Parts: sequence; structure tokens; C-alpha cells
Amino acid sequence: MRRFDAADPSFASAFRDFLNEPRGSPSDVDAAVSAIIEGVRTGGLEAVLDYARRFDRAELTADTLRVTPQEIEAGVAACSSEVRESIAFAAGRIRDYHRRQRPADARFTDAAGVELGWRWTALESVGVYVPGARAAYPSTVLMNAVPAQVAGVDRIAMVTPPGRVEPAVLAAAHEAGVTEIWKLGGAYAVAALAYGAGPIRPVDKIVGPGNAYVTAAKRRLYGVVGIDALAGPSEIVVVATADNDPNWIAADLLSQAEHDPDAQSILITDDATFAAAVEQAVQRQLASLATREVAVAAWRDHGALVIAPLDSAPALVDLIAPEHVEFALDQPERLADRVRHAGAIFLGRHTPEAIGDYVAGSNHVLPTSRAARFSSGLSVYDFLKRTSIVRCDPAAFAILGPHTRVLAEAEGLPAHARSAALRLTSEIEQEGFGHAHAAE
Repeated sequence: MRRFDAADPSFASAFRDFLNEPRGSPSDVDAAVSAIIEGVRTGGLEAVLDYARRFDRAELTADTLRVTPQEIEAGVAACSSEVRESIAFAAGRIRDYHRRQRPADARFTDAAGVELGWRWTALESVGVYVPGARAAYPSTVLMNAVPAQVAGVDRIAMVTPPGRVEPAVLAAAHEAGVTEIWKLGGAYAVAALAYGAGPIRPVDKIVGPGNAYVTAAKRRLYGVVGIDALAGPSEIVVVATADNDPNWIAADLLSQAEHDPDAQSILITDDATFAAAVEQAVQRQLASLATREVAVAAWRDHGALVIAPLDSAPALVDLIAPEHVEFALDQPERLADRVRHAGAIFLGRHTPEAIGDYVAGSNHVLPTSRAARFSSGLSVYDFLKRTSIVRCDPAAFAILGPHTRVLAEAEGLPAHARSAALRLTSEIEQEGFGHAHAAE
């Protein structure tokens, strides 16, 4: 864990160096993923089954690759009623939030008499990757599948690593209406969704977080399929004053540190004594945390305490461009409204990031690794396509056509120009075009 003081003359350069330290995949991941993808592309189902055997020690066949309806029903039944109730509660809030994002089709006629507009249509098929190595993630199922369902996607195919699929994951899939579930993990699962393999039909887009191999596979397969984003290690920034409970803030910092050894947790405060109290609380909580090994590594290697005037916090947050930022303040909007780069903003002391991971309703699939500078979290828009609509009648074309011809000729594209010129109502225009281009 690092300590930074904005009063130190070297603060700006030291803090930038800290933010630029590498977190995430080792350099040899991409080469390995490239070979796996090529294996699936050329070998299909046989390669997928071989990779399942090699990487996940799973003996699968074309008949056992898919989670059966009976297995889904059994998983739902094995899930406690308390967890099922919370899954339904979360799904309802996520569904409502994303329904409100649904955009409207539009048509209008402009001053030239041209009818313009756009139409939104859902993707035909989507693959959802659900991690399963470190823990069960029913929330990942909901956050990825429910918006797709709201958008109207026809087919949602879920993949999760082989082995026992946790009842909570199956209960979440059932709640989200997902019935196509494949026992696949890692890069070979992503490749199977992209190219298809035996009974697995290819999809149009792949969403959902995963490890470095999953992320590398999505990067390489972009263009073959659409992807949501390239997920990196989790991040949280907490901006807090000394009138907070240090234990609350410590727990918030560790809520992301426990995800991954490369996760990053940063406290920004204007009180050095409070920062020290939070650090002590972090150490106390780490001692009894079930995910201690992961959280200790993350806090040790990527955690930070920053002492700085609160008025400088928005600029620091923008520099970090974090996945999550909490403003644990009396009047959080005063600073939060000045933040441009953040995946999600949590306002006030009673709005920990954890509720955003589960039940707030907003999506927890968010940009990481400073990608909040140019991208947004997962939404219903990720499962929709916008198609432009244009219609000209003769009068409207008479206005647009000549300018189309001029610009096409300026770009050296005579067929474009002819396409416009032949439709112009003036015979003189058409005749002139013919003489001008007789040598073509």
C-alpha cells in the first residue's frame, strides 16, 4: 500500500507513476490465447472437448456439454429460498432500470423535405460469459442477461466453466430466462461462442467479465463477433471526510480488493489522522476476511491512501478514471458533479459500492483500466443496433442531388456522381453530366 500527500512536491509524478504500474495479464497470455482460438476455429467441437479436458479436467461429450433443463430445475431447487428471493429482488430492479434506458424509434421531415429517422432492433444472439473459478457469480448472470432480455435479444447462450454449476448461478439464469447454458470456460469458451462448435451455434456478440485469458480472447475475436468491453481488474476510489466511520470505509476499499490480486483500492481524504485510522481498520478486517489471501495482495501491491484537499478530489478521480467512485460526504454532489471520468458514482455514506454490484439496479459491468475516459458501463444499448432511415421525394432530391454530385466529383467518385445526376429532374443537368463524362 502506498501513501501520497498532495503537499509533497513530487506528488504529481509519483502518483502518475503509481497509476501507470501494470496490473493484469502476463505477457505470454496473448500467444497462448491465439493458439487456442485457432484450435477451436479449425477443430470445432473436438478441440473444445480437448481443451475442456486439458484446462478444466472435464470429460465432456456433445451430449453432456449442455446443462439440461433437469439440472437447471435441480439447481433452482437446491438454492435457498433466501437467496432466490434476493435474486428475484435484484432482477426486478435491474429489469426496471434497463427498461427505462430503452430508446425510441423516430421519424421526422427536415426543412428540405427529406424524411429521416432511426430504428432500433435487438441483436439476434448474445453469448454471456459467467466466471466460476474463484466464486459463484449469480449477479454476473443478472447484469448481463437481464438487459439483453429487456432489449429483446432472441437467443442468450451462457457459458460457465465445467464442474458443479452453483445453484445460485442456475437460479439467476432461470430468473433471467436463460435456458441455453454450456459447460465451458476460459478462452476456448469465448472461441466456441464466436465460431460455433458442434451443438453450440455462433453468437453475434459476447459479453461478461473473465480472467486475462477470457479478455485476451475477446480482444482477438472482436470483429468476428461484437464484444462489450475488455475487462481489467476491479477498481474503487473512496472520497471521504474524517466524520466517517473508518470501519465502513475500510470495508468499502476491501470490497474490491477481494475480487482479484490486481484490484486497486484508493482512499482520498483531507485528513491524515483519518487515513491512518482507515489503514488500521483495513488491517483488522483483513485478519478475519475469508478472501484474505487475494485482498492482502491487492491492498499491498495496488492500494493507496491519498491526502489531498477535498476540492482537488474531482481532478484526482478524473486522473484515475476508476470503475467505481464513492463520495462519502454530507453533500456529495458538490464534488461528484465535477467528475467526468468514472464508471459509476455512489453518493453519500449509505451508498456503498456493494449495493451497485447487486441490487441498486444499475449495471455493475463497468469500464476498468482508465477506460471510463471513453466508454460506459453495460446497458440495454449494448444489445441494440440503430439503423438509419432516409427517404427523399422528387422535390427533396432536387435539393440534395446537386450537392451530392458536386461532393462525389470532388472526391473522384464518378459512379457516385452519376447515381445522383441521373435522378436530377433537369434534363440540362443530365445532358451536361453525359458530355462531361463521355470519356470515362
